[in-house]
Amino acid sequence: MSELISVSGHIIDIVNRRFYKGIIYIADSKIHSIVETENVPDQFILPGFIDAHIHIESSMVTPYEFAKIALGHGTVATVSDPHEIANVCGLDGVAYMIENARQAGLKFFFGAPSCVPATNFENAGATLDSLAVKSLLSSDDIWYLSEMMNYPGVLNNDPEVIAKIQYAKEYKKPVDGHAPGLMGDDAKAYIRHGISTDHECYQLDEALNKLNHGMKIIIREGSAAKNFEALHTLIGTHPDMVMFCSDDKHPDDLMEGHINVLVKRALALGYDLFDVLQIACINPVHHYRLPLGLLREGDNADFIIVSDTNSWEVKQTWINGRPFYSDKKCLLPHFPGRIINKFNSSFISPDDLVLYSDDESVPVIEAIDGSLITEKSLAILPLNDGVLIADPKQDILKICVINRYEKAIPAIGFIKNFGLEGCAIASTVAHDSHNIIAVGDDDVLLSRAINILVHSKGGLSAVTATEEKHIPLPIAGLMSDQSVDIVGNMYSDISSFVKSNGCKLHAPFMTLSFMALLVIPKIKISDKGMFDAETFRFY
Repeated sequence: MSELISVSGHIIDIVNRRFYKGIIYIADSKIHSIVETENVPDQFILPGFIDAHIHIESSMVTPYEFAKIALGHGTVATVSDPHEIANVCGLDGVAYMIENARQAGLKFFFGAPSCVPATNFENAGATLDSLAVKSLLSSDDIWYLSEMMNYPGVLNNDPEVIAKIQYAKEYKKPVDGHAPGLMGDDAKAYIRHGISTDHECYQLDEALNKLNHGMKIIIREGSAAKNFEALHTLIGTHPDMVMFCSDDKHPDDLMEGHINVLVKRALALGYDLFDVLQIACINPVHHYRLPLGLLREGDNADFIIVSDTNSWEVKQTWINGRPFYSDKKCLLPHFPGRIINKFNSSFISPDDLVLYSDDESVPVIEAIDGSLITEKSLAILPLNDGVLIADPKQDILKICVINRYEKAIPAIGFIKNFGLEGCAIASTVAHDSHNIIAVGDDDVLLSRAINILVHSKGGLSAVTATEEKHIPLPIAGLMSDQSVDIVGNMYSDISSFVKSNGCKLHAPFMTLSFMALLVIPKIKISDKGMFDAETFRFY
């Protein structure tokens, strides 16, 4: 046995729901013993926080760089779905995430993406069939089957969908769900297939309905989708059946906080301390059977030390008996990760974005701030010589998606509530297939914003007649090889630029990224055209 090291303080024993003063002795990455004593420093020791569902790619940095900031927020682990990079680079993308995360200290528990591509109504960079999913599930590096978004396939017993679920059961790994708005008999049937969680509930009655059928609910508070306000009463009524997640966390928000923010918000609302900490620190360990320590003798020495239970300021984060964050500094060294990508789009001209029609009535996506759900409406637009024109007076702008994996004609539609004036924005973060998506009120500006990304092979861009902003994302068009601080500051800058040009959305690029997510109602757009996400058909 190696030499014992120790930490001491007020120990928050979440499992047994008590506080006591003690010294924790650590050897060989595990807790050797815990001795109760009276003379301890005025600090609190507890199991670390866990994000129960996140796409690391949405932080726009690698797992390693994500860890360097999340450790400072008291995060010791994430349940991570590498679905985004899998849609771009397939199995190589999943392998990249696992490889990069191994260096990071923070424990990343990756799932096998269940829906690549998310639907058959879009073009992605890869396809993972049931045999590919089986190969992932057979690996010790994969802990669960990631969110089963194809709930119609589940309900209709699609052979490929059911095979993926059966392989997860064969390897005794949980199956995550994704079924926004699903209720009643359909929800019951979906859950009976063995699907154990859902992070997509946006109304309390929906969450309660799913809970009544035995499904666990993950309360999500991300950069775009924010469901804490709608669902937080579950903390008091169902603490054994609830977890916290961010799902998608953009870099500027990650700089401000992570799961620790939800802990503070829940406690400020008066919920029981041990219920809140059970949700934030314990429930994911049990549900996903994670090898994380819970401050017991013999456990892995995974814990955090906080200054008090009001500010929850993190003083240290320990993982496997080693401090990775201490005294406001991450102790991880620089790690130069490799670059992986797939990009094959050509430059376009404004003429490529002209939309010819003989009907001035068009379906319109109505974006909703803070929600992945959209509303749909019909609008009358100017029709000049057979060409449909965006109408900023109605706040109806042009939206287009361009296949980035092979040369194709742009898909063009219209969207409301972005508010841009003399400005266009574009992104290769476009869930889930991550084609190029762009919004603007002028075809010249739109083509400029798009061509910036074609040149850099991925990223975010925003342009006006006189200015342009750009964040390169060379890793799969999703992530930077820079730090969260660098990318976060660039992201804040480009967001402020977009807002200064009329956009009133809290997170314009995050909202834009979900306008191509066909599995979320009510109306979206893919690289194949405008899509009714309720009837699953093109307009």
